[in-house]
Amino acid sequence: MTPSASREDGRPRLRADAARNRDQILAAARSAFRELGTAAPLDEIARRAGVNIATLYRRFADRDALIRQVVVDGFTLVLRTVRRALDTSARDPLSAIGEFLLTLVDEREMLVLPLIGGPVTDDPEAATLQREIVAALEELLATARAQGVVRPDATAVDLIATGALSCRPLPHLPVEQASALAARHVRIFLDGLRPDGARPLPPAPTNEDLTVHLHPVKGGDRGNGPSGV
Repeated sequence: MTPSASREDGRPRLRADAARNRDQILAAARSAFRELGTAAPLDEIARRAGVNIATLYRRFADRDALIRQVVVDGFTLVLRTVRRALDTSARDPLSAIGEFLLTLVDEREMLVLPLIGGPVTDDPEAATLQREIVAALEELLATARAQGVVRPDATAVDLIATGALSCRPLPHLPVEQASALAARHVRIFLDGLRPDGARPLPPAPTNEDLTVHLHPVKGGDRGNGPSGV
């Protein structure tokens, strides 16, 4: 079996078995990072993926490369989700915002990093994805403001923070109950976005305020412990 020519981004396509191994490793990494933090042993990740450690290193040169890909995959999902919301926002922008947030809740297993903290990679692709997410969310809010259905002081950061909080259920809560509670809180948030009866808010943080701590510190701690994700 030989690889196909290339993907749309110009990178060579993986053979089916190699792609399957890669997907299994990433799924195992998300599981291990959620339970053990980003210092989870790589041999434990390989064990969960059902591959040997040499296979893991063939796909990812080191822990940083694995962390980076988990982060990039999460941001890619968020960007794809907000773009789908934009496609439907002209008809009902507030519902589109709600669908964006509820989809994140449904896909929260993919969003382990940076939700649980840890050393998020200082990677150009991840940074570009973050900027595109913020820009798309601002466009979504602009559509909603133009139709008069969202208060004027709501920002993309408000949507990002609400999505992140909704994806972190209370510890030990069953999945179904956690999803139902998150959906309830999203509905409360959507009502708070409406302009009717809105009261002044404290100053809004910027995206930079939220992301400055995500850049790794040279020689810093390589892993946070598990959290209630």
